[in-house]
Amino acid sequence: MTVTLTEAAARHVASQLQRRGHGLGLRVATKKSGCSGFTYAVDYADELGADDRVFESHGVKVVVDETNLSRLDGLEIDFVKTNLLNQGFEFHNPNAKDHCGCGESFRV
Repeated sequence: MTVTLTEAAARHVASQLQRRGHGLGLRVATKKSGCSGFTYAVDYADELGADDRVFESHGVKVVVDETNLSRLDGLEIDFVKTNLLNQGFEFHNPNAKDHCGCGESFRV
């Protein structure tokens, strides 16, 4: 089981954590939403729960709880910046069988 960040994503997360002044890393989860079933939920991880798994990429921790792990196993998170206004995380999930037309949700 693994969840990874690209070097660009790790740099972005580390920068945001430093600006924020605290936090353990990036928390990644899924929630039921959208026309395909699930969407990604990304937040700061300030503490670890008993069912959390911690992965590390390029010195940055990624936290995923056990209930989300089967949908996120193998996930690679990239940070893409095309210009000042268009930037954000891109998710490359080998478990996603389909995506909605707008790209906001996925099905496993």
